[in-house]
Amino acid sequence: MSKRVYKYIYGPVPSWRLGSSLGIDSLSQDKKICTFDCIYCQIGKTNHLTDKRDVFAKVGDIVEEIDSLPPLEIDYMTFSGTGEPTLAKNLGQMIKALKKIRNEKIAVLTNSSLMYRKDVQEDLFAADLIVAKLDASSQNIFELVNQPIKTVKLDSIIQAIKDFKNCYLGRLALQIMFMAENKKHAKEIAQIAREIKPDEVQLNTPLRPCKIRPLSEDELDAIGSYFSGLNIVSVYKAERKKIKPISSKDTLKRRGKI
Repeated sequence: MSKRVYKYIYGPVPSWRLGSSLGIDSLSQDKKICTFDCIYCQIGKTNHLTDKRDVFAKVGDIVEEIDSLPPLEIDYMTFSGTGEPTLAKNLGQMIKALKKIRNEKIAVLTNSSLMYRKDVQEDLFAADLIVAKLDASSQNIFELVNQPIKTVKLDSIIQAIKDFKNCYLGRLALQIMFMAENKKHAKEIAQIAREIKPDEVQLNTPLRPCKIRPLSEDELDAIGSYFSGLNIVSVYKAERKKIKPISSKDTLKRRGKI
């Protein structure tokens, strides 16, 4: 473990989706900033619910931390952390700057809420993999599970993901978090997924510490049957690498558990 305290990066963590993933927090605030207040979020309630993009971290500061890393085996550098990464209006600049100094692929984990915006789309085009959230098939379930800011509507999100997929040259994965609150809508969510035509569908359930009970492996397997014909990866089936983070404290803060 490194003795250095990292403000913007954390991990690497053993991701069931991305292998060895070095996290990059484009917000890096003490409190969570997001467009959602998801009932299952492992880092707790949203302190600042907003859809306004801003500069939260300087590109040069993130590059400096990446440059200072000890030798690491990393599969992906992944933008995630203490809120919605696309709220950083210099996200695209961050991605392009890191591509100049590292060879690893870059992923962005997004809740999809701002993908309708052209400036956000342009930023995301610079990444190699976008993991877009879709937890609902109707506005009422969307509001129950994701508790979004009032300006965000599910229909807009679904259309934005479809439009993005049609012009994105990288890989698009759809992440769906299933729990008691939305599992009865799996068939409808699967139909939307087919319309989006993602490169991968990631079936998840809240296994990190939170107040929501995770579904069992059998329950998630049953849900998976609705997604036949799509490239599915399940949180229960995927293999994880054994990885030691450079900073356990920073990893725990952003991830919920190591």
